[in-house]
Amino acid sequence: MVELVEVEDESFETKQAGPQENEDDYYTDTDSEISTDDEDDIPDEETLADRLAALRDIIPPTTRSYISQKVDTTTSWIKSGIFLSGKTLWIVSTSALLLGVPWALAFAEEQQVVEMENEMKMREQGTREILTPDQSTAAQVSAQLNAQAKPAL
Repeated sequence: MVELVEVEDESFETKQAGPQENEDDYYTDTDSEISTDDEDDIPDEETLADRLAALRDIIPPTTRSYISQKVDTTTSWIKSGIFLSGKTLWIVSTSALLLGVPWALAFAEEQQVVEMENEMKMREQGTREILTPDQSTAAQVSAQLNAQAKPAL
């Protein structure tokens, strides 16, 4: 017959290393005292982002995924809008520079030519008046003389 004998491990027979002093000091009655162990884990300078990250577990996973999808969609729309407006602004500004500046220069030059032509016409009229007596002033003088020379009835 086989006889079973229990062999005890040496690690169970020796005491574990730890405080040898008064072990009663380490005993806390959780029913009568408030434990301060949890308060020791809180960092001294906790930020708002840390607090919000800790609140993540309160929101159910389905709601978190819904909110995450909406934020991702909104972010992609905003990025696309900014990208499109940047390209549009580039096209408009380069077109204005390539087409607008030469047109503005040509328009300004055309205005100068028109002003020079008007000035030349005024000079020609001034020289004609000096060289030939004005027909309109002579007609006005003769009309005034005729008006005075009418016989009275």
